[in-house]
Amino acid sequence: MSKNHSKLDKYAPSDFRTRFRIAGLVILAAFSILVFRLWQLQILSGSDLRQRSENNRIRVHEIKPLRGLIIDSFRNILVDNHPSFDISIIPEEARNIKAVTESLKRLYADKNLSFSGNVDALCVKKPFAAVKLENDVMWDKVAIVETNLADLPGIVVDVIPVRKYMKGPLTAHVLGYVGEISTPELLKKSYNGYRSDDIVGKSGVEQRFDQYLKGKSGGEQIEVNVTGRKLKILNRMEAVPGSNVVLTIDSELQEACWEAFDKKAGSIIVMNPNDGSLVAMMSKPSFNPNLFNRGISAGDWEDLFTNELSPLQNRAVQGQYPPGSTFKLIIAAAALEEGLIKPGTSFFCNGTFRLGNHTYRCWKKSGHGEIGLHQAIVQSCDVYFYNLGAQIGIETLAEYARNFGLGKKTEIELTGERGGLVPSGQWKLKRFNEPWQKGETISFSIGQGFILITPLQLIRAYCAIANGGTLYTPRIIQRIESPSGEVIKEFGPIVDGTLPVSEKNLTLLKEALWGVVNEPRGTGKALLREERDVCGKTGTAQVIGLPEEGAEEDEEKIPYKFRDHALFVCFAPKEEPEIAIGVIVEHGGHGGSAAGPIARKVLDRYFELKKKRNSGEDLIQAHKKETSQNPI
Repeated sequence: MSKNHSKLDKYAPSDFRTRFRIAGLVILAAFSILVFRLWQLQILSGSDLRQRSENNRIRVHEIKPLRGLIIDSFRNILVDNHPSFDISIIPEEARNIKAVTESLKRLYADKNLSFSGNVDALCVKKPFAAVKLENDVMWDKVAIVETNLADLPGIVVDVIPVRKYMKGPLTAHVLGYVGEISTPELLKKSYNGYRSDDIVGKSGVEQRFDQYLKGKSGGEQIEVNVTGRKLKILNRMEAVPGSNVVLTIDSELQEACWEAFDKKAGSIIVMNPNDGSLVAMMSKPSFNPNLFNRGISAGDWEDLFTNELSPLQNRAVQGQYPPGSTFKLIIAAAALEEGLIKPGTSFFCNGTFRLGNHTYRCWKKSGHGEIGLHQAIVQSCDVYFYNLGAQIGIETLAEYARNFGLGKKTEIELTGERGGLVPSGQWKLKRFNEPWQKGETISFSIGQGFILITPLQLIRAYCAIANGGTLYTPRIIQRIESPSGEVIKEFGPIVDGTLPVSEKNLTLLKEALWGVVNEPRGTGKALLREERDVCGKTGTAQVIGLPEEGAEEDEEKIPYKFRDHALFVCFAPKEEPEIAIGVIVEHGGHGGSAAGPIARKVLDRYFELKKKRNSGEDLIQAHKKETSQNPI
């Protein structure tokens, strides 16, 4: 003990004070670091750490909304929704994505199922956001995941509503299709508020009315255990379904158009001439819009993209064709209104028309002889209209064509519409730096040469003739409804103009159109019905020039792509028209023989459906009357 005291005695008190100070500073520094770290964790990073901790227990799940239904004019559902299952992974919960996906592959393999995802291509931007592994999987894969969640940390099953197009290709060009929003679309103002994984309309009604159809996403907070299994829902905000779109389309008549059109390519349009509403619109070849719902496969896209007949093109609004002899009604109207002819004015047709050193041929090689306006339309005499065109001139003819709605978009509620072309002297000078030639007016007068129209423009012009001169903007939408059926917006008729043709001259034109179908020499005999109530016009549009006289070829020997287009347009009944039909058969040959019979089938089906529906309404009214007279 004395020894120890002797050791301590040799240190002065000041020595201990210095060492205590150093020890105190070390302790103070350590405590300061601890306090700073606690401050950093609690104050600076507290919110983020609390969120991370919460995310280990609570999962936020987006609830995708149901897109609105698309319904026909008789309340038949054309586009519905059905559930689709996606397998996704949350990187933060999985920790090792590759190990988890390998476990999933082994579970699939035990059931002879293959993994369709691509782990190497995964893009992980947010550790707590689900990343899709597989989409649109079958129920057997969903069952495997649900029963093995404990062995698959981070794996989740999402239920996604997917579009179901009830009629498939029959209505594809009208309804369009949907797909995941693209980066260029996200940058557009019209897509303000959309998210990178949203499903949007890509064409047709789906695209044009996407703002109404898309709905609003909801979400839920789910408490999960360490294996990711759902324990309970902490909070939920329901998704808001999209609005329903009611069309003017009659799906039964749409089916009739599809069945009647047995050709390779072309279109049929059925329109109500009294308000411009489309009753049917069909384009062939078509495609199955259901292929696009969850991303079209490379093989299917290749088949569509490389098909030389372009099945994605809606020929009714995007196809551009010479109008052929259907254009003669506009030439006749211009000649009458300009006072260049009277109804009895005649020309002699010997089968040819000479202008300078060039000879223009009539379709009838032997000619029609002395012929007046009525029979010139009935028999579709080319020489008669060559004479009219030469007298009127290109500028006046072009003006009348535009007044009939040709050469410009109709502004129908569909995307991708094309405007066609009505040429003029000024147009040619600007386009080719060449003056207009008189011979080009001769070709123009029978709907050939530079002029191009869409099938929709043609049927609209004939509807105006049928209804007495009113040019309507074509429409395909009746109204927008809420999911509960309340009307949000109505779409009524829109008048786009009036034909510059007197009532007297319109009556003359309608009489001639009636003769095309019902008189002995008419070119539209295919539409001759017992009721004798159809007015129409045939047309044959050349793809290449006619061969020289004596060099005609058998149509079957001409390559398909060089054959003439066949056109037919009609309306009925004559006195109070309620339906107009336009048919174009690409490379089909003659309008009367190729397009006319198709129009006849559609027309007959229209009146059959009308009779059936009217009889059904009569039965309902009779039942109501009987019930009111004999109450229980």
